[in-house]
Amino acid sequence: MANKLIIFSAPSGSGKTTIVKHLMAEIPKLSFSISATSRSPRGKEKDGVDYYFLDSETFRQKINKGEFLEWEEVYEGTYYGTLRSEVDRISAEGKTAIFDVDVVGGTNIKKQFGNNALAIFIKAPSLEVLEARLKTRNTDSVATIQKRLAKAEKELGYAQFFDKIIVNDNLEKATKETEDIVKEFIYR
Repeated sequence: MANKLIIFSAPSGSGKTTIVKHLMAEIPKLSFSISATSRSPRGKEKDGVDYYFLDSETFRQKINKGEFLEWEEVYEGTYYGTLRSEVDRISAEGKTAIFDVDVVGGTNIKKQFGNNALAIFIKAPSLEVLEARLKTRNTDSVATIQKRLAKAEKELGYAQFFDKIIVNDNLEKATKETEDIVKEFIYR
């Protein structure tokens, strides 16, 4: 039987990364699938830890060689994707891969792995709350925040294709709910 996979997708600012980091600390069987991107590192992000940072040309070469399980040009000229080698690495460790990917990537992985994948969509209670969170994060320009909010509206339409939807109106509650769902899936 193929190893199980857990997919997380959410609009930027929904709390997905915080929830995933909590799960990684609480459930030793999980191993984070590091995504690749052609964007530059933000803040304290490190290559090979937060992402594999590739230039656009290298990213496109890997696409052409079929080295990605899924990939997406999320913004013009900015690619994100999951290298097949990441799934192989985690599988060889006997662990469950956990993905933090955009909604298109999430639905694509789910289609490929079917019942061996649990797809979870995290969402803020409203676009207004999402906007406030993005501003509080203080990592993006006003123009970038507006672009993220416009994208979030489209991403919300994908929620229906996920196995579970978690509304993060209270981080502690959302984290506990997610942890219970993930443990039930892994250990059943």
